[in-house]
Amino acid sequence: MLADVDTVEDLLARASERSPFTTSDAKSGSRLERIVVDGQAFVVKRVHVDSDWTMRGWGDVGPRPLLVWRHGLLDVVPDLIDHTVVVAAPWGRHGWGAVLVMHDVSEHLVPPGDDPLPVDQHLRFLDHCAALCASTWGWHDDVGLLPYASRWLCFSDPWLEVERQRGWPDAVPRIAARGWERFRERASVRAADVVLGLRRDLTPLVGALRETPACFLHGDWKLGNLGSHPDGRTILLDCAYPGEGPACHDLAWYLALNRARLPTGHTKEAAVDAFRAALEGYGVDTGGWWEPQLRLCLLGALVQFGWEKALGDDDELAWWCAAAEEGAKWL
Repeated sequence: MLADVDTVEDLLARASERSPFTTSDAKSGSRLERIVVDGQAFVVKRVHVDSDWTMRGWGDVGPRPLLVWRHGLLDVVPDLIDHTVVVAAPWGRHGWGAVLVMHDVSEHLVPPGDDPLPVDQHLRFLDHCAALCASTWGWHDDVGLLPYASRWLCFSDPWLEVERQRGWPDAVPRIAARGWERFRERASVRAADVVLGLRRDLTPLVGALRETPACFLHGDWKLGNLGSHPDGRTILLDCAYPGEGPACHDLAWYLALNRARLPTGHTKEAAVDAFRAALEGYGVDTGGWWEPQLRLCLLGALVQFGWEKALGDDDELAWWCAAAEEGAKWL
């Protein structure tokens, strides 16, 4: 039985099998291992600022996944969501990293590839994202998670300069730097001016969003972190970018990163409507704040991922540029 497991060391000491574990979506530099304890399979994940470029970018020496565990924030996750974490502990140089032991749910994760999501699974992800937001509505960070304003600093010039000076040890930052070089060339003039201006100074965006409601954000609703149990619960892995923020941030992040696999014929606008309806279904009044928060978060997504859209197709870039131009009206 695992009920008497108090520490990571307890669990690892009881492992009857240990082997490397790989996933096609692991791009941040974390180390993964699969173990078997009492016939149950677990995945051990080790993260540290020395090896994880996202942690370097956000200056995460908490580390934040460990803070979430220690402060019981995973306990507020609705039963609709399985975060999978069994136990966590500090790890690595200066204790700036973390080792997390999670149930091995790999057979239920969204499979890699290019196939569109089934509509019902897509809508369930949106619904359960809204459920998490609603369950923490009005929450304010008092434990030192990702600072509110820092969320839109990902892939900023200072982030990328650190990786450049390190010789581009990971592929994604190098690709992002190339994408930002193309953004000015391919984006609409108005969208480029607004987005590149905010990349230099986020104050207008953050100030405007601060006027809208906040909740606890997981921060990374990409398909590589998602899956579905047979009973309908959503699997949500890697609470690596947690903190206080606007609910529409996680919606915009989901739409930006998962666009290639959104259900055929199901538009981003339909996804937005589904997310809003889900929030209201969980008791959140969306009157008054919804429109500015949504538009500003869609703009913010291009501040984060304009580089990726600049490396993609014309229609996708045009959609986000139009969204950014609309969002700029709320600054």
